Amino acid sequence: AQPKKQAPPQPPRQSPDQPSLAGGQGRLAPVTEGAGRSYAIGAPDRNAAEGPEPLDGPGGAVEVADPPRPQPMDDELPPEPLDNPRRLLVWPAPDVSTQQALSDRGYRPVIVNSREEVDAQIAAFPAALFVDPLTGPITRTALQSLRQAAVAAEVPVLVTAGLGQASRDAAYGADPAVLLKALAPRDSEQHPPRVLLIEEHAEIALALTSTLERRGMQVARAASDADAVTLAGQFRPNLVVMDLMRVQRRQERSAGIVDWLRANGQLNRTPLVVYTAAVDQDDLPRLASGETVLFLAERSTSAEVQSRIVELLSRIGTN
Repeated sequence: AQPKKQAPPQPPRQSPDQPSLAGGQGRLAPVTEGAGRSYAIGAPDRNAAEGPEPLDGPGGAVEVADPPRPQPMDDELPPEPLDNPRRLLVWPAPDVSTQQALSDRGYRPVIVNSREEVDAQIAAFPAALFVDPLTGPITRTALQSLRQAAVAAEVPVLVTAGLGQASRDAAYGADPAVLLKALAPRDSEQHPPRVLLIEEHAEIALALTSTLERRGMQVARAASDADAVTLAGQFRPNLVVMDLMRVQRRQERSAGIVDWLRANGQLNRTPLVVYTAAVDQDDLPRLASGETVLFLAERSTSAEVQSRIVELLSRIGTN
């Protein structure tokens, strides 16, 4: 057996009572030096053409050291009483605050570690597959396998992420394009994935677009969730990526991208990635010039962010 790789040292985790890393109302929250946790990826090499190593490549993320825990036999499959909490497939195991938020909204989180475990839950009509890497590292191969199983079973997929901004030497996480390319389905091997990016700040949108296009993806950008609806009808995305704070909430009257995907039969086959951005407003010009880069980091765990994620899951999981 090959020796296990050791994950690089992790910066301290962000405290849940810190301000949201993705400010609302068109503002970006101040960045706390060293805040957040990386996805166990080293910083990109200087002058590297495509950024850091792949999620599961040499020097990249390590698999979780503990082997997957066997899931108990579920004698309730199928059917399940209508008053039972609805199953929500999650990977990896949620942190305490997220677990509580999901339970409060009426979900029963079911941890899945493999494609086979996803397949075993399909008969119970789970609401969605929720990938929320707060408690462990993620790998490209595992992410692809779970996404493929969910899409094949017509289960919606929601993935959370955090974005940080730093010089290449200071960045401690992976190029976001590595995660997104692993998630993006495509019409065929001859067609590149089409990514709909919903981001208000032009500098962040340009930085994300540049790294995605370098890895062979087509990108269309909308400045708001509402504007994305018109663009989606023309672009027909395979993957939707958006700032969590731009997602339409239930009380807002205008239709958003989730409503469009559902109405057009695409919600179960188009994964959604929502992110919080730890980017200082004053540093946006440095991002535009290439002096700094975006990298994957831990998402915000503020109460506002937790509320928005659970609300989005409830919209996605509505039959």
